Amino acid sequence: MILTTPSERRALIERSRRVAMVGASANPLRPSYTVFSYLRTQTHFDVTPINPTIESIDGVRAYPSLAAYAAERGAPEIVNVFRRPSEVVEVTREAIAAGAKAIWFQYGVVNDEATRIADEAGLDVVVDRCLKVEHARFHGGLATSGLNSGLLTSRRAGHA
Repeated sequence: MILTTPSERRALIERSRRVAMVGASANPLRPSYTVFSYLRTQTHFDVTPINPTIESIDGVRAYPSLAAYAAERGAPEIVNVFRRPSEVVEVTREAIAAGAKAIWFQYGVVNDEATRIADEAGLDVVVDRCLKVEHARFHGGLATSGLNSGLLTSRRAGHA
């Protein structure tokens, strides 16, 4: 089912624990690293990077594929996708083969064929949304910029 409402996305977040993040990066300047780090440290998720080019991120073992992850850890509940839209049909098929229950396509990852394949296979599908932003939105950690600023005032630091 394609999840289009905030309540549907919140329910998915609340009922899920194991997240396999396809395309997670060890480069702190990449959005996929920021999201990985947030999900690992600020949520209830057990998040694992899926990337054949790295061994680990911040001490968390990376798996080269969803198949390798599933063989060792079981089916992921959510496959969070940070890949080019042209590459996600194959990722979707791998997620289905790995037994995933949901696939979450990050901002800008829009591929109608991948969405259709996932929906027809019975996966919950989220398109063009950020799992970090949605989690923060539902748990009180979202500022206007999409980051938790930690500020309790509307004034800038150093300004009267």
